[in-house]
Amino acid sequence: MALWVLFGGLGGLVAVLTVVLTRRGGSRTENAEGLRIEERARFQASQDRVSYNSWAVHNAPPNQSDAYQRRR
Repeated sequence: MALWVLFGGLGGLVAVLTVVLTRRGGSRTENAEGLRIEERARFQASQDRVSYNSWAVHNAPPNQSDAYQRRR
């Protein structure tokens, strides 16, 4: 009996997730300006992943931030 309840619960969960995912849809931008905005956002995200990855952050040479400025 408990096994039937478990399978029923899992089946209900699958049904709910299927409904949620199909209703959400893949609303893509359809006009040219929206596509350009998405392209710029993807490019900026790519640049940020390169600029701020662990190696770049922890192995970069000292720069002119406050921590490295010479005291006069």
